[in-house]
Amino acid sequence: MITVFYDGKCGLCSREIGHYMKISPPTTFIWRDIANEPLHLKKIKVSQSDALRRLHVSDEAGTIYIGIDAFIAIWKKLPRWRLLALICAIPGLRSILSLIYNKFADWKFSRSAHCQMSI
Repeated sequence: MITVFYDGKCGLCSREIGHYMKISPPTTFIWRDIANEPLHLKKIKVSQSDALRRLHVSDEAGTIYIGIDAFIAIWKKLPRWRLLALICAIPGLRSILSLIYNKFADWKFSRSAHCQMSI
């Protein structure tokens, strides 16, 4: 199973993860709300601040994916999202998407009061 560490206090994040929860096969993901339960992060040795700044995913082998790579790891396991994962993984496009995601994630982090409290 893939473990997804998401910001449960972020409205946008919660809606998106909620959608993935609804459409995912039941034995594919473990969902961890690290805004409300940060202790789950000890297992992967990631600070709450870093996890709130960027989406983190851990696969069955213990490999950690961050940011756009985390989304690609999720999408690969979702029906009807696999094609998007393949497209987003194309090297040049993946780099551009990563830059865009990182800018947005930094902006969201800087505007979220609960994120600032985790620093």
